[in-house]
Amino acid sequence: MPRTATRTVLVAAMLAAAATSLHAAAANDALTTVAERSGFLKTGRYDEVIAMCASFAKRYPDAVRCEEFGTTPEGRPMKLLVVTRSGAFTPAQAQAKSLPVTLIQGGIHSGEIDGKDAGFLALRQILDGEAAPGALDKQVLLFVPVFNIDGHERFGRWNRPNQRGPEEMGWRTTAQNYNLNRDYLKADAPEMQAMLKLVGTWDPLAYIDLHVTDGAKFEHDVSIQVEPVHSGDNALRPAGLALRDGVIERLAKQGSLPVSFYPSFIETDNPASGFEDAVPPPRFSNGYIPLRNRLGMLVETHSWKDYPTRVRITRNTIVNVLELVAGHGSDWRREALAADRRAQALGGQPVALDYKASNKVRDVAFRGYAYTRTPSEVSGALMTRYDETKPEVWNVKLKYDIQPSRVVEAPRGGYLVPAAQAPWVAAKLDQHGVSYRRLGAALKDAQVETFRSDKTEFAAQSVEGHQRATLSGAWKPETQNLVAGALFVPIAQSKARVVMALLEPQAPDSLAAWGEFNNAFERKEYMEDYVAEEVAREMLAKDSKLKAEFEAKINNDPAFAKSPQARLDFFYRLHSAWDTRYNQYPVVRTQQVPR
Repeated sequence: MPRTATRTVLVAAMLAAAATSLHAAAANDALTTVAERSGFLKTGRYDEVIAMCASFAKRYPDAVRCEEFGTTPEGRPMKLLVVTRSGAFTPAQAQAKSLPVTLIQGGIHSGEIDGKDAGFLALRQILDGEAAPGALDKQVLLFVPVFNIDGHERFGRWNRPNQRGPEEMGWRTTAQNYNLNRDYLKADAPEMQAMLKLVGTWDPLAYIDLHVTDGAKFEHDVSIQVEPVHSGDNALRPAGLALRDGVIERLAKQGSLPVSFYPSFIETDNPASGFEDAVPPPRFSNGYIPLRNRLGMLVETHSWKDYPTRVRITRNTIVNVLELVAGHGSDWRREALAADRRAQALGGQPVALDYKASNKVRDVAFRGYAYTRTPSEVSGALMTRYDETKPEVWNVKLKYDIQPSRVVEAPRGGYLVPAAQAPWVAAKLDQHGVSYRRLGAALKDAQVETFRSDKTEFAAQSVEGHQRATLSGAWKPETQNLVAGALFVPIAQSKARVVMALLEPQAPDSLAAWGEFNNAFERKEYMEDYVAEEVAREMLAKDSKLKAEFEAKINNDPAFAKSPQARLDFFYRLHSAWDTRYNQYPVVRTQQVPR
């Protein structure tokens, strides 16, 4: 070959190699976040998530689909990556292949954004065969990089003043100022309604919620909590425990210092007060998901660790979860489906609505730092000051023994929602995929159980836009008439625990607890004092027994004796004019399935 021709071939080969190298670099750039390129000092904006979602789907067409599952109040698309090597890219395909589904979610609190950057890093490494080999063959991963998207775009420094990095980050709450991790059961936010629809469609076995703590300074770098472990279906608890302990064991081998409880002191700002383990109520992700007989994990990296450290730990957690689900997910899924069947038989059984740690304690050697507690010249309060140059072990107590704090017997039939309340309650049930039916005919003289509050306490301050209510009382047998159009919500369904969490008035996050029925506990009708006086005198004149009871109450109850209104109400409550629906919770229970 002539020298000129040889030179031409060599140049062409070099150009081709350079082009290939540039193409590879460009492809890698498309799958590399602002965080990774900055050495995890920064995090990107949401337009990066939109671009990354498309780039992953383009780079791995056999394994990734980029989808939308909702739109935020400010009009942004809620992005989802469906990732698997199994070929099952729809819920029906996953179900047909009996594949476990793992949903991993970042940015529910968008200042705590470790999950987004760690998730994209882990995903690329797994798809390139650098981590969790074969894990995507045995499951479907749903990755939501950012849940609270509008909050993510409220971007700025110091949005998380108790956290080290990244340089700028999003905001805790949504554009409507909802805290999404208080919204799982009440589901006020459009974002949560979209998430619940996604959960209902895909039915994930494991729901992994990625956060960053607030709190004190110490050496432990991550908390892993899973339910059911202390709550929910008894036979499903070993699966929850295996997932929790499996992740903790792997993280420890990877150099982390994980704990299995949320590291928040019993007494604010006082390390010596120790810790208390807990089961979260269903306003939280890992309190809600177990009501559906699935595994809910809360991951909390420690806010005082720097961003590169937190992203690394979150990345490791994601990989560990996927490996564990790949290894055990089929068995855990079978047990979860069995828990669905067991839930259908909860009628007549005791069911815990809430939990609390008893006073039993065990010693914990917790790795903290030297600290002092001295009065502050700024606030005047006793303040804790940590010295991060002096690690030390805090020998403190942990309240570990979690027990049910409120237990009720589930109705054998279910719940009846009167027609007047049926439309909005039906919409709420639909959000959770709860089964119900409308009654086409009236129920006359129905034997039901009615809850009447003998003491109602309304919260003094609004919470999440609600005035919460605490009701004291009990279910009692009564006969009632219900007009056509009432809802019957059967207890015999897989989501029986969700039903009870919503409709039992004393459940911690029930519709009643969130103030949705407050109107029923407000007195609207009254009797003028001068009329009540006349009524009282007539009743006293006609009924000597009543007169004796009234006089005894005056003599034995000083508060009653001093209250003119209470004394008049004593008679008003016995009169036919009294509103018998006052303080009556509108929803009733039935031991029978209505026709």
